[in-house]
Amino acid sequence: MSADRETDFTRRLAAAARQEQFLTVMSREDAQAAFRAAVLHTALPPETVPLAQALGRVLAADVASPIDVPPFDRALVDGFALRAADTEGANAARPRRLALNREILACGVAPEGSVAAGTATPIATGGMIPRGADAVVMVEQTEFFEDALAIDVTAPVRPGQFVGYAGADMASGETVLRKGAAVTAREIGMLAACGLAAIAVVRRPRVAVLSTGDELVAPGGALRPGAIYDSNGAIVAASVAENGGEPVPLGIVSDDEAALDSALRDALTQSDLVVLSGGTSKGAGDVSHRILSRLGPPGILVHGVALKPGKPLCLAVTEGKAVVVLPGFPTSAMFTFHEFVVPLVRALAGLPPREEAAVVARLPQRLTSELGRTEFVMASLAQASDGLVALPLPKGSGSVTAFSQADGFFAVPAARSGVEAGETVSVVRLGAGVRPPDLTIIGSHCIGLDRVVGLLAERGFRARTVWVGSAGGLAALRRGECDLAAMHLLDPATGRYNEPFLEHGMRLALGWRRLQGVVFRVGDARFEDREAADAVSAALADPDAVMVNRNAGSGTRLLVDGLIGTARPAGFWNQPRSHNAVAAAVAQGRADWGVAISSVATAYGLGFLPLAQEPYDFAYREADREKPALAAFLTLLGTPEADAALNELGFEPGGGES
Repeated sequence: MSADRETDFTRRLAAAARQEQFLTVMSREDAQAAFRAAVLHTALPPETVPLAQALGRVLAADVASPIDVPPFDRALVDGFALRAADTEGANAARPRRLALNREILACGVAPEGSVAAGTATPIATGGMIPRGADAVVMVEQTEFFEDALAIDVTAPVRPGQFVGYAGADMASGETVLRKGAAVTAREIGMLAACGLAAIAVVRRPRVAVLSTGDELVAPGGALRPGAIYDSNGAIVAASVAENGGEPVPLGIVSDDEAALDSALRDALTQSDLVVLSGGTSKGAGDVSHRILSRLGPPGILVHGVALKPGKPLCLAVTEGKAVVVLPGFPTSAMFTFHEFVVPLVRALAGLPPREEAAVVARLPQRLTSELGRTEFVMASLAQASDGLVALPLPKGSGSVTAFSQADGFFAVPAARSGVEAGETVSVVRLGAGVRPPDLTIIGSHCIGLDRVVGLLAERGFRARTVWVGSAGGLAALRRGECDLAAMHLLDPATGRYNEPFLEHGMRLALGWRRLQGVVFRVGDARFEDREAADAVSAALADPDAVMVNRNAGSGTRLLVDGLIGTARPAGFWNQPRSHNAVAAAVAQGRADWGVAISSVATAYGLGFLPLAQEPYDFAYREADREKPALAAFLTLLGTPEADAALNELGFEPGGGES
């Protein structure tokens, strides 16, 4: 052995000895705790990007729809807009003949006329429902008479049939996407439907990727004797991108101390996190050890973790940035990368932890399906006492939100007419990181609840909200499909809200009070400067006054029924499912009056005649009171923070348990 080689050999032996003293193996749990204590695992600051560049990013703030989607009541099929009452009793032997109005409502065409009794207006799928109409009949269920300019309807039409109501998909002011949501193609569609051209997203963490070792050659280069291609650099960079980061590949650095020191300092200036592979084990790792110890406090946190593979992992921090030195062997490198680096990258990017792609869940009630066709059912997941529950989403194929609000989907085979209650289904998850919510709320929609759920998210609890009306929410609670039922139901017998509807084992949490009233277009003499009851009486006496109703089972519908009694004025069968849809119908002139809450009337620039200050409350199962997410929600009600948010929206807080 030459003198120079002997000296080098001696130096390496000495380095190995020093490394032996340095390498102190920690448990996996202790290493993770030390790393998390030294490096903030929180999302980076936001940046605004064009919608076309938002794919794969994470929302930095809640997104509320600035408009109703759809912005008007629209036809869901090609056919004729008509009054459902005109088709009562129709069949093939005794069809109902309707005169055709001389207007054809194609997509993008605003109606100029109205639909009077005994008439119908041709309308295309997506066309705007004209004034006076409350349903659409399919072309296939009619017979056209050109000479008489009329149609025969051969089957009765239900009120609301094939009508997509304004705001049924997304209501103006409704929080449609939550802070922290990953933007996929379905969220892009929702944002575009809202008319948003740019969006605030979490900045992607820049992750510098360095490979160390004299034996490494970049892929594509000539492989000299004793050398290997650098696979770790490519794998790490791809994994960074896969988990929401922006890789900054800096190539291969030799085992020269000065070169590695310079490369590492350069990497720190242009990134949020530095990942090196190779040079952590005894001997060769002494170079990186000395460099890391000079970078500044706190310096090296961990060198050696009780993992197999992955023991030589080194974790360091300087100036708030992590430096992770992975083992050189690819299997060890990727095992430790996914165990320690992936959680940090995803946290900086605002993404949730990675989870499995599919889960088994129970279907709580029977689901019917069409024989002969494979049906894919969008579903959200909820946690029940006996495991996961799959809740099919009620929105149809025309909805852009159904795909986004789903946790996944399951298939009903073509040979089956449905899935029975209690059966298990395999829910294929949509996107990485999707997991069941901590809290499921079903019932009546309110933008106040949107705000409270946002505050709950800031406390670390994810809530899922599904809008089916007050009675529907109470039924879902009874079946064990949700944690809370959002409700505002008036009991006519007692004149009390909500509490009379509770069953044994249920409790009521007081939410807030909302002012319900009659909404109308400003300047309408039938309503201006009148008491609500007098104005409604005048409207009922006017055959030209068209109302817009609410869906059966909603709290507002009970209020409307008490207001009009047995009267069935024009528009009675127009029954949308939200306050926003009522306001939109009035604001657009398709109806003259309806009942909605004051905050919605203000948002749409409508006149408002107060009717009742109603309580909007939450029912829950008493046995679930101490579940963490439910307890956090109940504690949040009545806090100064929640009250301030509700006051800002025009509601009267009164939160707390009854």
